[in-house]
Amino acid sequence: MKVALILLTLNAAEALEELLPAIQAQTRPADTFLAVDSSSSDGTCGRLEEARAHIIRITRADFNHGRTRQLAVDALPGADVFLFLTQDAVPEGPDAFGALLASFEDDRVGAAYGRQLPRKGAGPIEAHARLFNYPDRGRIKTLQDVSELGIKAAFISNSFAAYRREALAEAGGFPGDVIFGEDTCVAARMLLQGWKVAYCAEARVYHSHAHSVSGEFGRYFDIGVLHARQPWIQREFGTAAGEGLRYVASELKYLLETGPASIPFAVFRDALKIGAYRLGLLEASIPVWFKRRLSVNDTFWRSL
Repeated sequence: MKVALILLTLNAAEALEELLPAIQAQTRPADTFLAVDSSSSDGTCGRLEEARAHIIRITRADFNHGRTRQLAVDALPGADVFLFLTQDAVPEGPDAFGALLASFEDDRVGAAYGRQLPRKGAGPIEAHARLFNYPDRGRIKTLQDVSELGIKAAFISNSFAAYRREALAEAGGFPGDVIFGEDTCVAARMLLQGWKVAYCAEARVYHSHAHSVSGEFGRYFDIGVLHARQPWIQREFGTAAGEGLRYVASELKYLLETGPASIPFAVFRDALKIGAYRLGLLEASIPVWFKRRLSVNDTFWRSL
């Protein structure tokens, strides 16, 4: 099984100081290392060249979450599995890649994703988001699990995920017409076609963010846009409402135990996210110039 590691970068020189040694320490290294760089200006490409990575350079205006990843896939005709990593996701220990790739020993697993741990110094709100979405027990998800998991059955994250070439091709590759959520679209299509999606809790990376209020709003606005423009996802897997309520209940319980002073701010942020998501669902009636201000994916709107 030939594995290609694909890393998307933008001014990642500082992050690479920690990330590249972690990649090089893996007991199951990738056979090919490809970076797609969005015109970095801080020496990123020099560091990648030192690490013997192949580099595709694109302009920042050309970046698209799905289309850019498919560009990388198309540049790697000899790979059987594509392992995606973002520049801020650092493998925890030398066996992260090997544990994730072991999921493909089941020849019906089309995609696999690993566990994301809170970064060092993460606050309780930030930490809970990772603990909720990435539990300590893995599972294999199939279309039959939709009745139990709903839309969470199609959950996956390209911050640390791998895809079987055959399954990715059957799913139509990464879509280039989505604002983001290209990973969710692919996982959902794989499930509908009879493939399995593996969550491997033993494959771990450190990856979390302390999003600003405006950044959080923009992210959830974009999720609403995704669901508005890809209505088949909720039609086949259910709405996000139930999962959202479960998240809020879990967060309040977690904060009561670990950081009760954070509860008022968490409630405010949760209300903001709900409002942003619902606004995103109505994006068809919002002028493009205003959507660009609400969104965190400005280049998507520029390409329309």
